[in-house]
This record gives sequence, structure tokens and C-alpha cells, in this order.
Amino acid sequence: MEEKRIAMAGQSDTGASVHARRVIAYIILILITFICLFWFYVLFINSTRSNADLTRGFSPAPGKFLGTNWDNLVHGTLPIFNGLINSLIVATLTAVFATYFSTMTAYAIHAYDFKLKKFIFTFILMVMMIPTQVTALGFLQLIGKMGLDDKFTPLIVPAIASPAVFFFMKQYMDSTLPLSLVEAARIDGSTEWGTFNKIVVPLMKPAVAVQAIFSFVTSWNNYFTPALVLHTDTKKTLPILIAQLRSADWLKFDMGQVYVMISFSIFPVIVVYLLLSRHIVGGVTLGGVKG
Repeated sequence: MEEKRIAMAGQSDTGASVHARRVIAYIILILITFICLFWFYVLFINSTRSNADLTRGFSPAPGKFLGTNWDNLVHGTLPIFNGLINSLIVATLTAVFATYFSTMTAYAIHAYDFKLKKFIFTFILMVMMIPTQVTALGFLQLIGKMGLDDKFTPLIVPAIASPAVFFFMKQYMDSTLPLSLVEAARIDGSTEWGTFNKIVVPLMKPAVAVQAIFSFVTSWNNYFTPALVLHTDTKKTLPILIAQLRSADWLKFDMGQVYVMISFSIFPVIVVYLLLSRHIVGGVTLGGVKG
């Protein structure tokens, strides 16, 4: 009987400990969620206030100038709807190219044995360490000679070579794509192209969704390269237009318009995230663990 009492007491202590840890975990998660969402709240609240109100400091209550700020922005000198379309074109095509061709490259490294395989893998990772700013001058000279200045092509095509996406896809394949599955498809008469598109890509859907989100957001927020390549206002992306709005002279500067435009620019990113978010947890978890 004494042993049973000790066992029951131990189980009770274990249950209480698990409950306490769960409560602490929930509290921490709620706190982190609040910290993350608070800045979105500040952004949307400031979008409803006038420039004069904003100069007086933060207020938790919304203002009454959302319509006025939006009207001033739409009827201003900046083509914001052109910027939205341009950003959607560049970010969407960048995400598609980066995920598809990086998956293809990772599949080639994963499924085939050939000379210099380890060197190529290492070389791709070395390219990932080179900052964009280092190659900017040579990149601009190249696109100038090719007649691609002030065009979307230099912003989209280089996305085919995305070392970070490649590395994630390679790690994901190591966890979820057994070579026996590829061999079985070959025995059944599937072509290499068919195996990749009909078997590998569907199997990689969670990882593709995760990297599509990351690539889309990275391209959407990219300011450095588009600012160097694009010169015509109607071809500029939203980050460039936001920078132009913020750099207006003090007589025309309106912080309310800036906040409205930032809110307007992040809305498509939120939509893309909500559409693909159900794949994130599984994709990130499996991609970070090598089986």
C-alpha cells in the first residue's frame, strides 16, 4: 500500500508539473503574440491620424483621418496602384522561379551521383555568403550592356539562382524523399521530368509553400536592387514609392499618408501568408531536421 501511495503521489506531482509548464508556455506565447501584433496595431492606428496629431505623439485611440489620408495618397503624385501591380508581378514571379528551380537543383544534388557533387553543393552555399551590395556595380554594368535597365527582367530572372531556398529544399528532401521512391518511379517507366513534376514537387508542397512565402516577402520588401534598376515612376515598386513619399520636402511631408501607404503595402503580404500559412509549421519542422 505504501508503494502505491508513493507512486500515486509521484504521478500527481508529475501531472502538476506538466500543468505548470503548460501554463507558463501559454503565458509566454500570449506575451510574444501581443508584442508581435502590437506594432501592427500602432501602424493601423497611426493610419487614421493626421500629420498634426502624429507630431504630438502616440495615441491608442484611432483618429478620424483615415479617409482623408487615403484620398490625399490616391490623388497625389505617386502612382501607388502601378506600384502595387509592379510589386505583385516581381514578387510573384520571383517566388515561383526561386521555389521551382531551387527544388529542381536540390533534386539533382539529392537524387543523382556525379563528379564534383560535393564541390557544387559547397559552392552554392558559398554564393549564399556574398552580399548583394558587393556585386551591385558589376550587375548594373551587365544589365546596362544587355539593354535591361529600367525593366523587371533583372529583378525576376536572377531569382532562379537562390542558394538559401536551395539549401532549405535540400534539407527537406533529405528528410522526406527516399531514393527508393525515385527508383520505383523509374522502374514503372516514369521519365525524369515526369518523376520530378508528378512525384517530387507534390511531395515537397509544404516546403514549397514555406519558401514561396519567404521569397515573396523578401522580394516584396526589396528596396536596394529595384531602386538601382527602375527609374520610371510607373515602373517602380511600392518600397521605392514609400521611400519617395518619406523623402518629400517638409512643406509636402505628411506622415499620415506614409502610414496609410505602408498599411496598403503590407496587405497583400498578409493575404499570401494566410493562404499558405497552414503549410508553415510542417514545412519548417521537417526542413530543419535531417532524417
